[in-house]
Amino acid sequence: MWQTKHFMKRLLHFYTSLISFVCYLIGWRGSRWLFGLLGILWFDILRLRRKDVLHHMGIVFPNMSEAEKIKMARRSMRLLTGSVADLFYMPYMNKAWREKNIVFDGKHYVEEARQQGKGVFLLGMHIGSGDLAANMISAELGNLHLITKLFKNKNLNDVWFALRGFYGVNHIEPHGEKTPFQILKALKSNGLVVFVLDQFMGKPYGIETTFFGRRTGTAQGLALFHLKTKAPVVPVYCYEADDGRVHVVFEPALSLSDKVSDEKEVSIVRLTQHFCNVTEDIIRKHPEHWMWLHRRWKKFE
Repeated sequence: MWQTKHFMKRLLHFYTSLISFVCYLIGWRGSRWLFGLLGILWFDILRLRRKDVLHHMGIVFPNMSEAEKIKMARRSMRLLTGSVADLFYMPYMNKAWREKNIVFDGKHYVEEARQQGKGVFLLGMHIGSGDLAANMISAELGNLHLITKLFKNKNLNDVWFALRGFYGVNHIEPHGEKTPFQILKALKSNGLVVFVLDQFMGKPYGIETTFFGRRTGTAQGLALFHLKTKAPVVPVYCYEADDGRVHVVFEPALSLSDKVSDEKEVSIVRLTQHFCNVTEDIIRKHPEHWMWLHRRWKKFE
Protein backbone atom coordinates (compact mmCIF):
# COMPACT_ATOMS: atom_id res chain seq x y z
CA MET A 1 0.00 0.00 0.00
CA TRP A 2 2.79 2.42 0.94
CA GLN A 3 4.64 1.63 -2.30
CA THR A 4 1.49 2.28 -4.34
CA LYS A 5 0.90 5.64 -2.68
CA HIS A 6 4.56 6.58 -3.10
CA PHE A 7 4.42 5.64 -6.78
CA MET A 8 1.26 7.70 -7.33
CA LYS A 9 2.84 10.70 -5.68
CA ARG A 10 5.94 10.41 -7.87
CA LEU A 11 3.74 10.02 -10.94
CA LEU A 12 1.71 13.13 -10.05
CA HIS A 13 4.90 15.06 -9.45
CA PHE A 14 6.32 13.90 -12.80
CA TYR A 15 3.28 14.97 -14.81
CA THR A 16 3.00 18.25 -12.95
CA SER A 17 6.68 18.99 -13.65
CA LEU A 18 6.24 17.99 -17.29
CA ILE A 19 3.25 20.29 -17.82
CA SER A 20 5.11 23.05 -15.99
CA PHE A 21 8.14 22.68 -18.27
CA VAL A 22 5.96 22.67 -21.40
CA CYS A 23 4.34 25.90 -20.16
CA TYR A 24 7.81 27.35 -19.73
CA LEU A 25 8.73 26.43 -23.32
CA ILE A 26 5.53 27.97 -24.67
CA GLY A 27 5.76 31.02 -22.46
CA TRP A 28 3.32 32.42 -19.93
CA ARG A 29 1.02 34.18 -22.38
CA GLY A 30 1.06 31.24 -24.78
CA SER A 31 0.22 28.85 -21.95
CA ARG A 32 -2.66 31.04 -20.84
CA TRP A 33 -3.98 31.13 -24.41
CA LEU A 34 -3.69 27.36 -24.75
CA PHE A 35 -5.43 26.63 -21.44
CA GLY A 36 -8.02 29.22 -22.38
CA LEU A 37 -9.15 26.98 -25.22
CA LEU A 38 -10.49 24.64 -22.54
CA GLY A 39 -12.99 27.39 -21.73
CA ILE A 40 -14.36 27.21 -25.27
CA LEU A 41 -14.52 23.43 -25.01
CA TRP A 42 -16.31 23.72 -21.68
CA PHE A 43 -18.79 26.44 -22.61
CA ASP A 44 -19.46 26.00 -26.35
CA ILE A 45 -18.90 22.31 -27.03
CA LEU A 46 -19.50 20.33 -23.84
CA ARG A 47 -21.79 23.09 -22.56
CA LEU A 48 -21.17 22.12 -18.95
CA ARG A 49 -23.33 24.30 -16.67
CA ARG A 50 -23.78 26.75 -19.53
CA LYS A 51 -27.37 27.44 -18.45
CA ASP A 52 -26.20 28.15 -14.91
CA VAL A 53 -23.62 30.66 -16.11
CA LEU A 54 -26.12 32.54 -18.28
CA HIS A 55 -28.76 32.41 -15.54
CA HIS A 56 -26.35 33.89 -13.01
CA MET A 57 -25.45 36.67 -15.43
CA GLY A 58 -29.15 37.39 -15.85
CA ILE A 59 -29.48 37.86 -12.08
CA VAL A 60 -26.67 40.40 -11.96
CA PHE A 61 -27.42 42.06 -15.31
CA PRO A 62 -31.18 41.68 -15.91
CA ASN A 63 -31.14 44.06 -18.88
CA MET A 64 -28.29 42.35 -20.72
CA SER A 65 -29.24 40.65 -23.99
CA GLU A 66 -28.68 36.93 -24.53
CA ALA A 67 -25.98 37.64 -27.13
CA GLU A 68 -24.15 39.94 -24.70
CA LYS A 69 -24.33 37.35 -21.94
CA ILE A 70 -22.94 34.63 -24.21
CA LYS A 71 -20.09 36.89 -25.31
CA MET A 72 -19.17 37.78 -21.73
CA ALA A 73 -19.58 34.18 -20.56
CA ARG A 74 -17.25 32.91 -23.28
CA ARG A 75 -14.64 35.49 -22.30
CA SER A 76 -15.07 34.63 -18.62
CA MET A 77 -14.64 30.89 -19.21
CA ARG A 78 -11.47 31.46 -21.25
CA LEU A 79 -10.02 33.61 -18.49
CA LEU A 80 -11.00 31.03 -15.87
CA THR A 81 -9.40 28.04 -17.59
CA GLY A 82 -6.50 30.16 -18.81
CA SER A 83 -5.62 31.01 -15.23
CA VAL A 84 -4.81 27.34 -14.59
CA ALA A 85 -1.64 27.93 -16.60
CA ASP A 86 -0.51 30.35 -13.88
CA LEU A 87 -0.15 27.47 -11.43
CA PHE A 88 2.06 25.43 -13.75
CA TYR A 89 4.13 28.49 -14.69
CA MET A 90 4.58 29.45 -11.03
CA PRO A 91 8.17 28.13 -10.69
CA TYR A 92 9.33 30.54 -13.40
CA MET A 93 7.80 33.74 -12.01
CA ASN A 94 11.05 35.23 -10.71
CA LYS A 95 11.53 38.86 -9.71
CA ALA A 96 12.30 40.02 -13.26
CA TRP A 97 9.17 38.29 -14.54
CA ARG A 98 7.04 39.82 -11.79
CA GLU A 99 8.32 43.33 -12.50
CA LYS A 100 7.38 42.90 -16.15
CA ASN A 101 3.98 41.26 -15.80
CA ILE A 102 2.48 42.20 -12.41
CA VAL A 103 1.16 45.62 -11.41
CA PHE A 104 0.19 46.42 -7.81
CA ASP A 105 -2.54 49.04 -7.48
CA GLY A 106 -3.23 50.55 -4.05
CA LYS A 107 -0.48 48.61 -2.29
CA HIS A 108 -0.14 51.50 0.15
CA TYR A 109 -3.62 50.73 1.51
CA VAL A 110 -2.56 47.35 2.86
CA GLU A 111 0.80 48.71 4.01
CA GLU A 112 -0.95 51.47 5.97
CA ALA A 113 -3.39 48.95 7.48
CA ARG A 114 -0.48 46.76 8.49
CA GLN A 115 1.12 49.61 10.42
CA GLN A 116 -1.57 49.17 13.09
CA GLY A 117 0.21 45.96 14.07
CA LYS A 118 -2.98 43.91 14.34
CA GLY A 119 -2.54 41.97 11.14
CA VAL A 120 -4.83 42.56 8.15
CA PHE A 121 -7.83 40.70 6.81
CA LEU A 122 -7.99 40.67 3.02
CA LEU A 123 -11.52 40.43 1.64
CA GLY A 124 -10.99 38.23 -1.41
CA MET A 125 -13.23 36.96 -4.19
CA HIS A 126 -13.05 34.73 -7.26
CA ILE A 127 -12.09 37.49 -9.66
CA GLY A 128 -9.12 36.88 -11.91
CA SER A 129 -6.37 34.40 -11.10
CA GLY A 130 -6.64 34.09 -7.33
CA ASP A 131 -3.66 31.81 -6.81
CA LEU A 132 -1.48 34.03 -8.97
CA ALA A 133 -2.53 37.08 -6.95
CA ALA A 134 -1.94 35.29 -3.65
CA ASN A 135 1.58 34.25 -4.63
CA MET A 136 2.45 37.68 -5.99
CA ILE A 137 1.23 39.32 -2.75
CA SER A 138 3.20 36.79 -0.74
CA ALA A 139 6.35 37.48 -2.77
CA GLU A 140 5.86 41.24 -2.49
CA LEU A 141 4.58 41.64 1.09
CA GLY A 142 5.16 38.31 2.79
CA ASN A 143 3.33 36.41 5.54
CA LEU A 144 0.16 35.64 3.57
CA HIS A 145 -2.40 33.10 4.76
CA LEU A 146 -5.21 31.95 2.47
CA ILE A 147 -8.26 30.18 3.88
CA THR A 148 -9.12 27.50 1.33
CA LYS A 149 -10.47 23.97 1.03
CA LEU A 150 -7.94 21.17 0.90
CA PHE A 151 -8.14 17.94 -1.12
CA LYS A 152 -8.96 14.71 0.69
CA ASN A 153 -6.33 12.87 -1.35
CA LYS A 154 -3.02 13.58 0.39
CA ASN A 155 -0.83 12.93 -2.68
CA LEU A 156 -2.88 15.26 -4.85
CA ASN A 157 -3.03 17.77 -2.02
CA ASP A 158 0.74 17.79 -1.54
CA VAL A 159 1.55 18.23 -5.24
CA TRP A 160 -1.16 20.77 -6.01
CA PHE A 161 -0.61 22.94 -2.96
CA ALA A 162 3.12 22.93 -3.54
CA LEU A 163 2.32 24.96 -6.66
CA ARG A 164 -0.41 27.02 -4.98
CA GLY A 165 2.00 28.00 -2.22
CA PHE A 166 5.16 28.31 -4.32
CA TYR A 167 6.04 31.81 -3.09
CA GLY A 168 5.30 31.21 0.56
CA VAL A 169 1.50 31.27 0.65
CA ASN A 170 0.23 29.48 3.76
CA HIS A 171 -3.05 27.60 3.44
CA ILE A 172 -5.57 27.30 6.27
CA GLU A 173 -8.40 24.79 6.16
CA PRO A 174 -11.73 26.65 6.60
CA HIS A 175 -13.38 24.63 9.35
CA GLY A 176 -10.63 22.58 10.96
CA GLU A 177 -10.10 22.20 14.70
CA LYS A 178 -6.98 24.38 14.56
CA THR A 179 -8.40 27.00 12.19
CA PRO A 180 -9.19 29.71 14.79
CA PHE A 181 -5.77 29.28 16.38
CA GLN A 182 -4.02 29.47 13.00
CA ILE A 183 -5.87 32.66 12.06
CA LEU A 184 -5.14 34.37 15.37
CA LYS A 185 -1.50 33.26 15.21
CA ALA A 186 -1.20 34.73 11.70
CA LEU A 187 -2.64 38.05 12.88
CA LYS A 188 -0.34 38.10 15.90
CA SER A 189 2.62 37.94 13.50
CA ASN A 190 1.07 40.91 11.60
CA GLY A 191 0.22 38.60 8.73
CA LEU A 192 -2.31 38.98 5.94
CA VAL A 193 -5.28 36.59 6.17
CA VAL A 194 -7.48 36.13 3.10
CA PHE A 195 -11.18 35.38 3.50
CA VAL A 196 -13.06 34.62 0.26
CA LEU A 197 -16.78 35.40 0.68
CA ASP A 198 -18.33 35.33 -2.79
CA GLN A 199 -19.49 31.70 -2.63
CA PHE A 200 -22.56 30.20 -1.02
CA MET A 201 -22.31 29.05 2.58
CA GLY A 202 -25.16 27.42 4.45
CA LYS A 203 -25.60 26.71 8.15
CA PRO A 204 -23.86 26.48 10.56
CA TYR A 205 -20.98 28.52 9.08
CA GLY A 206 -23.08 30.88 7.00
CA ILE A 207 -25.81 33.41 7.65
CA GLU A 208 -28.58 34.71 5.41
CA THR A 209 -27.64 37.72 3.34
CA THR A 210 -28.56 39.22 -0.01
CA PHE A 211 -26.27 39.19 -3.02
CA PHE A 212 -27.27 41.30 -6.00
CA GLY A 213 -30.73 41.60 -4.49
CA ARG A 214 -31.37 37.90 -3.94
CA ARG A 215 -31.34 36.03 -0.65
CA THR A 216 -28.56 33.52 -0.15
CA GLY A 217 -26.05 32.39 2.46
CA THR A 218 -22.61 33.86 3.15
CA ALA A 219 -19.81 32.73 5.46
CA GLN A 220 -19.79 34.72 8.70
CA GLY A 221 -16.18 33.95 9.68
CA LEU A 222 -14.67 37.27 8.64
CA ALA A 223 -17.25 39.21 10.63
CA LEU A 224 -16.64 37.04 13.70
CA PHE A 225 -12.88 37.46 13.60
CA HIS A 226 -13.09 41.19 12.91
CA LEU A 227 -15.27 41.64 15.99
CA LYS A 228 -12.80 39.65 18.05
CA THR A 229 -9.57 41.25 16.81
CA LYS A 230 -10.55 44.64 15.34
CA ALA A 231 -8.01 43.95 12.58
CA PRO A 232 -8.61 46.12 9.48
CA VAL A 233 -10.28 44.66 6.39
CA VAL A 234 -8.85 45.50 2.96
CA PRO A 235 -10.59 44.30 -0.24
CA VAL A 236 -8.30 42.67 -2.80
CA TYR A 237 -8.76 41.23 -6.28
CA CYS A 238 -6.93 40.92 -9.59
CA TYR A 239 -7.70 41.25 -13.26
CA GLU A 240 -5.91 41.03 -16.59
CA ALA A 241 -5.57 44.40 -18.32
CA ASP A 242 -5.71 44.99 -22.07
CA ASP A 243 -1.91 44.94 -22.26
CA GLY A 244 -1.86 41.41 -20.81
CA ARG A 245 -0.39 42.41 -17.46
CA VAL A 246 -2.14 41.30 -14.29
CA HIS A 247 -3.19 44.02 -11.85
CA VAL A 248 -3.37 43.07 -8.19
CA VAL A 249 -5.68 45.66 -6.67
CA PHE A 250 -6.02 46.69 -3.02
CA GLU A 251 -8.89 49.02 -2.14
CA PRO A 252 -8.95 51.30 0.93
CA ALA A 253 -9.52 49.61 4.28
CA LEU A 254 -13.24 49.37 4.96
CA SER A 255 -14.87 51.70 7.47
CA LEU A 256 -16.76 49.28 9.71
CA SER A 257 -17.38 51.05 13.01
CA ASP A 258 -20.95 52.00 12.04
CA LYS A 259 -21.73 48.32 11.36
CA VAL A 260 -20.90 47.27 14.92
CA SER A 261 -23.51 47.42 17.70
CA ASP A 262 -23.80 46.14 21.24
CA GLU A 263 -25.55 43.03 19.94
CA LYS A 264 -23.07 40.55 18.49
CA GLU A 265 -25.53 38.81 16.16
CA VAL A 266 -26.70 42.12 14.71
CA SER A 267 -23.10 43.16 14.13
CA ILE A 268 -22.30 39.91 12.35
CA VAL A 269 -25.25 40.35 9.99
CA ARG A 270 -24.40 43.98 9.24
CA LEU A 271 -20.72 43.29 8.66
CA THR A 272 -21.28 40.24 6.47
CA GLN A 273 -23.87 42.05 4.37
CA HIS A 274 -21.46 44.95 3.94
CA PHE A 275 -18.77 42.57 2.74
CA CYS A 276 -21.27 41.23 0.21
CA ASN A 277 -22.08 44.75 -0.97
CA VAL A 278 -18.40 45.56 -1.45
CA THR A 279 -17.91 42.35 -3.41
CA GLU A 280 -20.87 43.23 -5.64
CA ASP A 281 -19.33 46.60 -6.50
CA ILE A 282 -16.04 44.98 -7.51
CA ILE A 283 -17.76 42.33 -9.63
CA ARG A 284 -19.58 45.09 -11.50
CA LYS A 285 -16.20 46.65 -12.35
CA HIS A 286 -14.78 43.45 -13.86
CA PRO A 287 -17.70 41.06 -14.51
CA GLU A 288 -15.89 39.01 -17.16
CA HIS A 289 -13.27 38.05 -14.56
CA TRP A 290 -15.70 36.64 -11.99
CA MET A 291 -16.32 32.90 -11.66
CA TRP A 292 -19.92 32.67 -12.83
CA LEU A 293 -19.97 28.87 -12.60
CA HIS A 294 -20.57 28.76 -8.87
CA ARG A 295 -24.18 28.36 -7.74
CA ARG A 296 -24.09 31.39 -5.47
CA TRP A 297 -27.83 31.75 -4.99
CA LYS A 298 -28.74 28.46 -3.35
CA LYS A 299 -31.58 28.51 -0.85
CA PHE A 300 -30.25 29.24 2.61
CA GLU A 301 -31.31 26.55 5.03
